[in-house]
Amino acid sequence: MKSDRTIQRFFLLVTLAVAMAVPTTCAQTSPDLSRLIDALQAKYNRLGSLSADFTQIYTAPGERARRESGRLLLRKPGRMRWDYSEPERKQFFCDGRYVYEYVPADGFATRMSLKDADDWRAPFAFLLGRGDLRRDFQRIETASEAPARAGNVVLRLVPRETGSFRALIIEVDPTTLQLARLTFIDSDGARSDFLFSGIRENAPGDGFSPPAGVEIRKN
Repeated sequence: MKSDRTIQRFFLLVTLAVAMAVPTTCAQTSPDLSRLIDALQAKYNRLGSLSADFTQIYTAPGERARRESGRLLLRKPGRMRWDYSEPERKQFFCDGRYVYEYVPADGFATRMSLKDADDWRAPFAFLLGRGDLRRDFQRIETASEAPARAGNVVLRLVPRETGSFRALIIEVDPTTLQLARLTFIDSDGARSDFLFSGIRENAPGDGFSPPAGVEIRKN
């Protein structure tokens, strides 16, 4: 399904290292926006891990919106786990070398090497301390859309090169710098909004590959 491919794309975007990024110059920003960008970068450089409940709302032109929810765990360096609980149980993992998709109902997991996904960019790598917002995006600006939570700031980030996505939206509390939303806007107009709650910084946790005994198939 297209929405599942978008989930995989989002997952890869978060997990890939920034080695592919080309240095660029960030567009001119106001002093307040510039300070916010620097503060966000510093905060996520310091974090060792982050966990959160998430709700994903996927919308595409001509299609009904699709809502999913679950729990996310990020841990440096480059390890991730997405546990989807509603409406279908499924998991996405990254152990630093491979990306896995596991749907328990299927009875097997699929695996993709990170280096085989060389057409992906890494706009969310700053969450794992590997990215640089000013370097990885050609323009960062205040977005025109309203925040999901009153008082938050919404930023729009435009990648240097056009490809599988055309913009990233970040919603953040300007006081605590806690993320409230990440929105991935596809090149064809589809978007995935990830709304976060129950965020825990430097959270414990493990399990960045499918459960023992699960058959692994190469994708």
